[in-house]
Amino acid sequence: MLQPPANVGRLKILFLTNWYPTTAEPARAVWVREQAKAAQLHDDVVLLHCVGPDPDLKRLWRIERADDEGIPTYRVWYRPPRITKASYFCYVWSVWQAFRHVSDGGFRPDVIHVHVYDAGGPAILIGKFKRTSVVIAEHFSSFPRRVLGPLDLFKAWVAFRWADMVLPVSEALRAAIEHYGIRARFQVVPNVVDTALFAPAPNCRRDVVRKRIVFVGQLVPVKDVPGLLQALSRLGQRRRDWHLDIVGEGAARTEYEQLVADLNLSAEVAFHGLKTKREVAEFMRCADFLVMSSLCETFSTPLAEALATGIPVLATRCGGPEEFVREEVGMLVPPGDVEALCNGLDYMLDHLHCYSSERISQYARERFSPECVGASLHAVYRAIFRESRRSRRVHDSRA
Repeated sequence: MLQPPANVGRLKILFLTNWYPTTAEPARAVWVREQAKAAQLHDDVVLLHCVGPDPDLKRLWRIERADDEGIPTYRVWYRPPRITKASYFCYVWSVWQAFRHVSDGGFRPDVIHVHVYDAGGPAILIGKFKRTSVVIAEHFSSFPRRVLGPLDLFKAWVAFRWADMVLPVSEALRAAIEHYGIRARFQVVPNVVDTALFAPAPNCRRDVVRKRIVFVGQLVPVKDVPGLLQALSRLGQRRRDWHLDIVGEGAARTEYEQLVADLNLSAEVAFHGLKTKREVAEFMRCADFLVMSSLCETFSTPLAEALATGIPVLATRCGGPEEFVREEVGMLVPPGDVEALCNGLDYMLDHLHCYSSERISQYARERFSPECVGASLHAVYRAIFRESRRSRRVHDSRA
């Protein structure tokens, strides 16, 4: 773990991202906002969200300023070009203009913190011209899923090769990036959990007859909801003392609802759609445990949030989860194995008394709280800022 030098105070950090919550997609990449709030505990943070093309724009680009949960936030759009192949250059140009706008307004960052490699190109360009350090936080499951195309792989190679540091959310993701032959200076920094919101509720009343299981996630193939429903169908042949709440939305929802009916699980499984984080926290507090059936995860924020609320978890061994789901907080089963998942559900229902809500919550707070992750980011920023400052002094002395 990097240790921050004592002679550097609060730094100015510009978060640069293409993924961020919007009015139309309030749940999109919420983890970027949470990490910005954590970083803000130690450093001054401004966020620049590159929303993308807007065909209705009359000008070449547009920028808007607002505060998002206490984070000064700029959103930038660009007018799409008539020649499709020029779109990326318009995007880079709009980011450059937005950076100048933010800098001219008085915020000149010491470090640019990029989220996901596809925003790395313009950040690296700005960093080289402005002599500003760049770190890239990586979350994307396309690396372990091995589905990156040649162009995306090239973007990732350039971004990671020239960044001062790359911050994958798990060792599994770091290994998946390196498996592509990409080399970089890595340090794992996990996602953040709002531990003030995701906390145990001692007064929450639980059903003593039917145990409540909760699933939180997008209804997309990688989450393997059909595998979970098949496991529950088998479980239903042994026992019916449980109920599953599915919290999340996705294109496959109608298909999954039909599968619930076909498997005769309508009395035991309920779909609740997209919920706010506060509502998700309430679902978790009233649940006995959370289940996650994914085929691939680089981290899994819902797992960490469930642990913060003090409930154990049943998860698949699919990448990031096995780095923090230990025997004292839950159970791991192989991904894509319906029988193993069924047995895991059966075991959890019978052994809930073995888990301590207080110890589980403390375990999560010590790893994923804003204070913990914010301190890790603070150390990274200050270390690379010190290195950059020393490098500039050497360069200037030789000039």
